[in-house]
Amino acid sequence: MLKKPHRLNQGDQIAIVSLSMGTLGEDFAAHQLKLGKRRIEELGLKPVFMPHALKGIDYVKNHPEKRAADLKEAFLTPNIKGIVAAIGGDDTYRILPYLLEDEEFKQAVVDHPKLFTGYSDTTNDHLLFYRLGMQSFYGISFLNDFAELDNDMLPYTAKTIAHYFTNPPVTDITASTTWYEERTDFSPTQLGQARVSHPDTGYKVLRGKGKIQGQLWGGCLDSLADDLGDDRYPDEPEVISRYHLLLSPEEAKGKLLFIETCEEQPEPALFREKLAKLDKVGILPNVSGILVGKPQNKKYFAEYQQELLAATADYQTPILYNVNFGHAYPHTVLPYGATAEIDCEQAGLRILEPWFA
Repeated sequence: MLKKPHRLNQGDQIAIVSLSMGTLGEDFAAHQLKLGKRRIEELGLKPVFMPHALKGIDYVKNHPEKRAADLKEAFLTPNIKGIVAAIGGDDTYRILPYLLEDEEFKQAVVDHPKLFTGYSDTTNDHLLFYRLGMQSFYGISFLNDFAELDNDMLPYTAKTIAHYFTNPPVTDITASTTWYEERTDFSPTQLGQARVSHPDTGYKVLRGKGKIQGQLWGGCLDSLADDLGDDRYPDEPEVISRYHLLLSPEEAKGKLLFIETCEEQPEPALFREKLAKLDKVGILPNVSGILVGKPQNKKYFAEYQQELLAATADYQTPILYNVNFGHAYPHTVLPYGATAEIDCEQAGLRILEPWFA
């Protein structure tokens, strides 16, 4: 059972951290920084930008120890009640040794769990918190959600963020009736400009009957695949293995695996390879069910379904597809380690426990 943080309250301080990419500190993102800050303040929260969060892409890339120091400071600062990742990236794994070999940090996480939210390459931070025994939340980041360039945040995403202030015993995660294309222009000229939107058809059951329950675990499929191979950074798999951050086959039993694909929109053959990595290490064969996020811009929407069914054919794993988390818009969040239920008859998703302490 993971330790749960407390829900947010009006007046709480929220730390903004750049744990992977330093985009938030660049001049070209200044209008997004201002907008996201204002949106957080309008929620009655006080954003606190950690000391190195706004140092820019090159500095953040070259100083993983400073990224780690920011996260540690956020946990050691009593008035900070929540932590929001600025954006994803591709080398979050480099901060892990600084944190997982720091007894003060690890004890702070155990003694004072805090709301942590982010997605994409932030997957590796979620794996860290899972191993340390703290529930975190996959989804919602500063640049992608609070800094939405339209006049308002996307309504479905805003409803998700509002849940951070409440704590019902059970939460139905309903499907969005609208999906949005990713922007190609993030410049100040786009302030107040709506995203291109389309009607959505809701969740899709690819396989399964009845209701399937299990504890949520997963993240960005591309990040998990990088953790298992040396395609991007040769030392990444060793770091992940050293701290046992991925599930063993035994640990995977009874879990609901959630996966989604990044903005690079991997071709179906590459998607197949990434699933094969999860299969080889015993995760795919042992999970009770799989939640799959909508691919960004719905690219390869049909092809991914075919690959998923083929990859799990031997296991006949129940699969719920087109869920609103990850790199496609709008966003819900999934509470790591929480018991969830897939309703294969009604194409539904429910979290069966409170999100917060």
